[in-house]
Amino acid sequence: MKSTHSFAITDYIEFKQKMLNWAKQFNIFCLLDNQQYKSFTPSGDGGSFESLLAVGSKASIEVNAGSAFTQLKEFSNKHKGWLFGHLGYDLKNETEQLSSANFDGIGFSDLHFFIPEIVLQLTKDQLTIFCDADATIIFEQIQSCSSQIKPSAKISSVIENRISKEEYFTRIKEIQKRILRGDCYELNFCQEFYIQPATIDPVSVYHQLTELSPNPFAALYKLNDKYCLCASPERYLKKTGDTVISQPIKGTAKRDLADKLMDEERKTSLFNSNKERSENVMVVDLVRNDLSKICKEGTVKVDELFGIYSFPQVHQMISTVSGRLQNDIHWVDAIKATFPMGSMTGAPKKRVMELIEQYEETRRGVFSGSIGYVNPDGDFDFNVVIRSILYSSSTQYLSFQTGGAITFYSDAEQEYEETLLKAEAIKAVLR
Repeated sequence: MKSTHSFAITDYIEFKQKMLNWAKQFNIFCLLDNQQYKSFTPSGDGGSFESLLAVGSKASIEVNAGSAFTQLKEFSNKHKGWLFGHLGYDLKNETEQLSSANFDGIGFSDLHFFIPEIVLQLTKDQLTIFCDADATIIFEQIQSCSSQIKPSAKISSVIENRISKEEYFTRIKEIQKRILRGDCYELNFCQEFYIQPATIDPVSVYHQLTELSPNPFAALYKLNDKYCLCASPERYLKKTGDTVISQPIKGTAKRDLADKLMDEERKTSLFNSNKERSENVMVVDLVRNDLSKICKEGTVKVDELFGIYSFPQVHQMISTVSGRLQNDIHWVDAIKATFPMGSMTGAPKKRVMELIEQYEETRRGVFSGSIGYVNPDGDFDFNVVIRSILYSSSTQYLSFQTGGAITFYSDAEQEYEETLLKAEAIKAVLR
């Protein structure tokens, strides 16, 4: 981009809402918002920006698994600069010899990245505009937009489960038999909730969702008629210089905001839970193994094990793993070697991905994939798409999935309740 200009702002929240209303005019846009979190990592690094919005597309790549990573690398090498987009879970079919045949009501491609026409970087008191056009005109256009985001119309259709509660219990038992036989140690099993027909204003629903459940890896992503409204607390992979970090989440406890003492007890119970610790450490070992493929020998380390972080609805157990990249590792190769993230698969990764395909009903698509950006310096940050609504405006199909790690010691009733807990904020917004 030819020019970079900065402008002072006086009200961060108000201006961010103006940015959202301004972005509606574009067929493609990606908002990444850390919701002003500052202390969800051991270092206290809440992210290098407050909000990052990319709009318009000068060039793009949209492909399905097969040679997607090779094509993405070629596209990235040709187009230096900002890149935004998504990595669908079903890229697993390229990283391993796998397939996907489950139902897909949304239809996102496995991979899409675009070179934006304009990038807006918003901090507490400043907007920086990266563009080829007149930045002052863009700033004035945003300033002229309303800061009010109108509520979306209420949805009259019922939220349905793709899998019944009874069938969910049956499949948990079947997965546990697999674990007992030694097929796997831990498997992330998800179920889909859906509404059709559903007519929503995605910007409005995203605003409501992040008001109710602000999380550090939130995203609002539009690709023509398809949307992802994401309120994720989880980072997949971040690169700064030659350092990469991954922050898998395994371990969830419900908040009790009405009773501080009970809330602290639940937090302590989560930290001391042998079950949650065993699930977390298995994923940490998987992430360490993934990072060892791309990092210099002896540099992969666990910066924090079993960190407990509190979000509006839940306490989460988050561990942080880091390493120093080998020389000349391309960012696409770093992604390919570690994708999909272990927190959304289980261990061993290839075998559980085969079993996930067998026991789940719905193709995951962007869910449990990733949305993020690559900057002109080659650094990147990608989230894990969870706690998210996927929506197709052309088919009026709305979907969200939740799940959890199943081990031999899992209780089916508790696991089912955890999937409902993770869906609470979304259901509240849709109701």
